[in-house]
Amino acid sequence: MTRSATTIDPGIFTSLGETLHGTLIQPTDPGYDEARAVYNAMIDRRPAAIARCADAADVMTCISFAREHGLTVSVRGGGHNAGGLGVWDDALVIDLSQMRGIDVDPENRTVRVQGGCTWSDVDHATGPFGLSVPCGIISTTGVGGLTLGGGIGYLARRAGLTIDNIVSADVVLADGTQVRASADSHPDLLWALRGGGGNFGVVTSFTFRAHPVSTVLAGPVLYDLSDTAPVLRWYREVLPDLPEDINGWFGLLTIPAGPPFPEELWGRKACGIVWCCSADPARAEEAMAPLRAFGTPLLDGMMPMPLSMMNAAFDALYPPGHQWYWRADFVGEISDAAIAVHEKFGALLPTPQSSMHLYPIDGAVHKVRSDESAFAYRDAGWAAVIVGVDPDPALAGKLREWAVAYQEALHPTALEGAYVNFMMDEGQERVRASYGANYDRLTRIKSVYDPTNFFHVNQNIAPIPAGGDVVDLTSGRAASSRK
Repeated sequence: MTRSATTIDPGIFTSLGETLHGTLIQPTDPGYDEARAVYNAMIDRRPAAIARCADAADVMTCISFAREHGLTVSVRGGGHNAGGLGVWDDALVIDLSQMRGIDVDPENRTVRVQGGCTWSDVDHATGPFGLSVPCGIISTTGVGGLTLGGGIGYLARRAGLTIDNIVSADVVLADGTQVRASADSHPDLLWALRGGGGNFGVVTSFTFRAHPVSTVLAGPVLYDLSDTAPVLRWYREVLPDLPEDINGWFGLLTIPAGPPFPEELWGRKACGIVWCCSADPARAEEAMAPLRAFGTPLLDGMMPMPLSMMNAAFDALYPPGHQWYWRADFVGEISDAAIAVHEKFGALLPTPQSSMHLYPIDGAVHKVRSDESAFAYRDAGWAAVIVGVDPDPALAGKLREWAVAYQEALHPTALEGAYVNFMMDEGQERVRASYGANYDRLTRIKSVYDPTNFFHVNQNIAPIPAGGDVVDLTSGRAASSRK
């Protein structure tokens, strides 16, 4: 859905621009192309206006303005989105990237984070206190997007998903009002935010639990590509029984052509496990020794480092502005049939930055029932993601063909749904499958908080159609008056 120009009369935004404390950017303004660009350069959309909000009041103003003028809105946080859903053609973009305040409470081990922050912002604020919030594996990722989809990363086996560490969230709703979702106030909304994506409102700030993690023993242990099958067979057996303070994701990759990798390995296709042990440093080396000793590694890159350094280890390899095509699945078990698929497509990696990752979903993640949050696949073993990546736009078709073929070959060995943070535009049935048994409850909550589907530029959960039986979960009363 790419257009060469917007179709909305720019004059309608005059009053909005005068009201905002932040900045309103329109197609004729300097910096418009920079402001509309997203991490994935395969996405090229032209919004009608971009409101860089300064505070929650700006967000409320934008929502009220959009409703008054019948505008589509998209919501942009601080970082990535596979499908580039932070911008949309002819939409008013509610851009939170200037809202980057963080308040750390070391005594209570909580962190209040505004919606435009990236995880590098959070690491910077919590690190001096020896604290960390579970996040993903690239620190330029936005806090809001990663959190609302689930949040799978290095601390997941020890401390759960990012959503498992939400204490509360300040949310601007589709009617322009703001509420705080917590265990005591709007608990249904908090349940939906824990994995339900951007369907229910604009989260202007999160409060997270933080954990006493600072230094980790971490890094990649890489093997020759021909070792894919034996490494995967070993990994699928050993990983689930490891202590929860040891995490490791499996990948198929090309060894980067630059430091700190040895020059003789540059450009070589490989498989490997990126380990992260958050145990007490006094026992971490002993705990990891047998894992590092498996097989015949090409490289053991593990070393003690701050967790913030590990979270940022892949930032330089994946800067903004590259072509990306994503496909994903949840995986119950790594079967022999799946291993054969990985062997085949690992040998066909189309570019040096293209890869496949398997992220563990177990340990602390399994201690939360699948019906305790919107994230439905807690009984999965791994989240698989296949990414075709390259800076050259001419290779976009090649990246897509490889990723699609790989996922379609892998899917018969996987579960029905996928991690929504890894999904492109794959259709409504794929969205429904990715929420599984939780989908119907999500539609009911959507019908209470966003009955007109105002927030629909996302992996969309549609409300129950007008006239359907909607229950106001905040009061137990019929919600017809809110439609």
